[in-house]
Amino acid sequence: MTGEGGGRTAKQGLRSLPRPALCLVLAVDAGAVGIGVFSSISAEITRTQWLWFAVLAAAAVAHLEAVRTIERRREQASKKAPYTNLKSLWVFAALLVLPLPLVLALTAVSYAYCWYRVYGPTILFRKVYSAATFVLASAAASVVLNNVSPGARLPHDLWSLLLVAAAAAVWWLVNYALVVVAICLSTHEKLPVRQALGHPGDQLVVASALGLGATMAVLLVREPWALPAPMIAVLCVHRDLLLPQYLRASRTDQKTGLAAPAYWADVVTAALDRAKLSQTRLGVVFLDVDKFKAVNDTYGHPAGDQAIRAVADLVRAEVRSEDLVARYGGDELAILVPGLDPGQLLAVAERIRTRLSHTPVVLTATTDGQPRTLPGVSTSMGVASYPENGATVDQLLMSADGALLRAKRNGRNQIRVAGAVVLAEVDPRSGRAFG
Repeated sequence: MTGEGGGRTAKQGLRSLPRPALCLVLAVDAGAVGIGVFSSISAEITRTQWLWFAVLAAAAVAHLEAVRTIERRREQASKKAPYTNLKSLWVFAALLVLPLPLVLALTAVSYAYCWYRVYGPTILFRKVYSAATFVLASAAASVVLNNVSPGARLPHDLWSLLLVAAAAAVWWLVNYALVVVAICLSTHEKLPVRQALGHPGDQLVVASALGLGATMAVLLVREPWALPAPMIAVLCVHRDLLLPQYLRASRTDQKTGLAAPAYWADVVTAALDRAKLSQTRLGVVFLDVDKFKAVNDTYGHPAGDQAIRAVADLVRAEVRSEDLVARYGGDELAILVPGLDPGQLLAVAERIRTRLSHTPVVLTATTDGQPRTLPGVSTSMGVASYPENGATVDQLLMSADGALLRAKRNGRNQIRVAGAVVLAEVDPRSGRAFG
């Protein structure tokens, strides 16, 4: 696993790190170098082990070359969350059959090849740090294997299988912890813990990789002729586990975690088809943050990003799990609400508007570095329902957008419903919508 990719030089990237993150990166890198030097001093490597290293290195390179297109796209789509890959497969396989110096050499070969063929322009120090986390994780897992059962690392009975599983768990924990801590420390703003931890399903990738690594090690030592078979499984795992991760990133707005416009529109189309078949209702709400440009102009675009993330989090908290919220534009959100009649839909919109207007938003990423607190966020909304305001997706969205435009033209901080002159407007004295 690694952190987020980037496009600056290593020197600029290191200078941009907060001091705690810089200390962590330098300490982990130095620790990896120390482990490499110390483990190489008294290492004794046999001819067979050199042969196994060559086979694993060739297999790792062939694997990376076969999947380099999807890996390059995933690298470009990465965000502030652990970036999961399958290099751990080959590194853990090497850990079970090779001395530690060759394990570290295989790590270096994998990352060097990816740097040359996969990553392209990126921040070098982050890739060096990622390789260093592999080194520390491998060293920790090696300690488990050596102290409990020196010289017998391959699983051959229940006890040895549990030992390998424990070593794999230690490897995962050390690598994952170092990556998550680095992500949390390297951002200049408060990062939600859920985002830093990444998607829970992505850890299945690591579990699969470590399990396949143990299988590869056993076959390499006992049945090397059978290695091509699990290689096919490796490519299938890469496609079936990592491609969905890339697709998930491509359908998500990176700044807010909301659905991307194209993905949201596809879901609306499918939801409308279901509503027609089941003869149920479907609602759409367009939400626009009033005078959002003033936030950017006054406090800076990073503060504006914080504000829109806060709005996104508050809106998500007010809708159901079956509803879908998207970032439709810079300061515009779109909400798909199935199964509610127009009156219920209007109540949902009013609940969202009220919560946003009464919830303070703290901005820490201001241009002058001084935190600011917005007492609340004023919003204008347009609401449209199927079948009342449209029988097609285009008609429904145009109706909601037209209602939103009327809300903005008539003074903002109000909700308008499609097809009505003034069906829902905010009373300036009470701040509530009325019909």
